[in-house]
Amino acid sequence: MSPRTRDRILDALETLLLERGAAQMTLDNVAAAAGVSKGGLLYHFKSKDALLVGLVHRLGERARAQLDETRASGTPIAEWYLQTPDPTTQADAVELALYRSLLATMRTIDASGSDPDEVQLALDGVMTAWSDGLDAEVDDPVRADTIRLVGDGVYLRALLGLPHIEPARYRAVVDRLLER
Repeated sequence: MSPRTRDRILDALETLLLERGAAQMTLDNVAAAAGVSKGGLLYHFKSKDALLVGLVHRLGERARAQLDETRASGTPIAEWYLQTPDPTTQADAVELALYRSLLATMRTIDASGSDPDEVQLALDGVMTAWSDGLDAEVDDPVRADTIRLVGDGVYLRALLGLPHIEPARYRAVVDRLLER
């Protein structure tokens, strides 16, 4: 099977998570949605956990692409990290829904007693890549951690569907963190 089959399986997994939720994430459902046999799916992904690891890596690749675009545009990484996801835009809404489903699925693995280490390690790798860029840009490690924690909190608010902080006030927070 080709790398395109692997991508097709991950596309099917994303679609299942977005349209039907974490409860429908079974190997049989993913295989059927991808148009492959269960054996074909297991050739590329040995388990449900391996599917999640693949999805986390894919999300990480997307985030790295966003980060590369940010760097190329001259926007500071700290500014990118502090951006507020906008659920009214298609791209952000899909990203938020996918992260919600991914988190729900990871909680399901935790509750079932499965070993989440492989998935957690993949997620840690993605977060470390973002942190490394931020640490390289911000010379004060405490300020870098503060930026990271504020950015994570803003993203969590969006994931939970909580209202955004008033834009002018949040802009003042960002300006202070970025020392403007």
